[in-house]
Amino acid sequence: MAQSISLSLPESTTPSTGVWIKIVALFKTLGTLALLLIALPLNAFIVLVSLLWGLLFTKKPAVAAHPQNILVSGGKMTKALQLARSFHAAGHRVILVEGNKYWLSGHRFSNAVSRFYTIPAPQDDPEGYTQALVEIVKQEKIDIYVPVCSPVASYYDSLAKPALSEYCEVFHFDADITKMLDDKFAFTDQARSLGLSVPKSFKITDPEQVINFDFSQETRKYILKSISYDSVRRLNLTKLPCDTPEETAAFVKSLPISPEKPWIMQEFIPGKELCTHSTVREGELRLHCCSNSSAFQINYENVENPQIREWVQHFVKSLGLTGQVSLDFIQAEDGTAYAIECNPRTHSAITMFYNHPGVAEAYFGKTPLAAPLEPLADSKPTYWIYHEIWRLTGIRSGKQLQTWFERLVRGTDAIYRLDDPIPFLTLHHWQITLLLLQNLQQLKGWVKIDFNIGKLVELGGD
Repeated sequence: MAQSISLSLPESTTPSTGVWIKIVALFKTLGTLALLLIALPLNAFIVLVSLLWGLLFTKKPAVAAHPQNILVSGGKMTKALQLARSFHAAGHRVILVEGNKYWLSGHRFSNAVSRFYTIPAPQDDPEGYTQALVEIVKQEKIDIYVPVCSPVASYYDSLAKPALSEYCEVFHFDADITKMLDDKFAFTDQARSLGLSVPKSFKITDPEQVINFDFSQETRKYILKSISYDSVRRLNLTKLPCDTPEETAAFVKSLPISPEKPWIMQEFIPGKELCTHSTVREGELRLHCCSNSSAFQINYENVENPQIREWVQHFVKSLGLTGQVSLDFIQAEDGTAYAIECNPRTHSAITMFYNHPGVAEAYFGKTPLAAPLEPLADSKPTYWIYHEIWRLTGIRSGKQLQTWFERLVRGTDAIYRLDDPIPFLTLHHWQITLLLLQNLQQLKGWVKIDFNIGKLVELGGD
């Protein structure tokens, strides 16, 4: 909801500049808190009316033929809320879990959530993370654990899988598979070996590899991406080579490239960006959706793309995967779909299944499906209303305003539900507000608010 303003203090910055940056951070955060306070009465009224409506027109809760206890992680994120709602609607009991930093998750107040727990951050305390999950699984008699991982946690969930598997099913990949899928270079290598279309790619462990690269032999430009997740630099798509060798060298040397933190230099293919979410079991594609995409995607509308679906089916079947996998594609002008990266975790595009009754069966059922589940024909595109409100600041014409208004009317908010309205209030006016107040204490600054993921995007943050 805020512009991408970097408020970190470089080493070369003078003390006076540092003070100025802290002043900007102060007013930026105070201004955002003021806007949230202004919106609070309206949101509270919407939620109150929804609650009263629910009291008058309450539906009987669904009862599953074989009800199960489901543990879902990633409680701060909308995609975890969506899965909790889908599983609850099918008659299952859902326990939500999140890292200690996000004890303030507004989604814990959802009707779909039976219990909420916080656990240590896996990167800080891997053993404590695994042990905490095991204790929750034992205490709540969990049948299935469905990780809705952050980029960092996906590998640690794989490491925890052997310990957890003694007590429940873990709907996630083994550690070696997660490591391969999450490594942009290893993934493209694997896909290429299966005869699937991927861009030309090089693993970069030293800036000199790029500086000395002979770009004159290439027909396309290249971009650099960190192999490990970087919430800020992932939006930097500077094309290489730059206008001069000196500019190329300066840009590459500004990046934290090393053998310990390798990057991928990937061929930049002009075309349409698309993203997918797929739920797979033993190589069977059981649930799938595809949406147009961008570097910071906060709108999801299902698009039919048989070529991409077939690409995904070939890939997951060849590897016999079980879990959740998200892929980013570029569809070139000639129609060829190139997979540019893979994330072994849930995609926010899952929000497009908000009204689909078959999600739980796609995740937990063992009987093969005639075809993968896709969003219903009458499902609306999903958005996050506060992101849409912020977009008003960029509107410069009546045509743009009309497009914005039509998007709101055609779509639906990914968090608000008439039968489960409280998270709409508690995300914006509890979770985000408290994160801003914590940030204010440190005058740390932030790049933007991600209402979808439920966090402040900070330089060096999670």
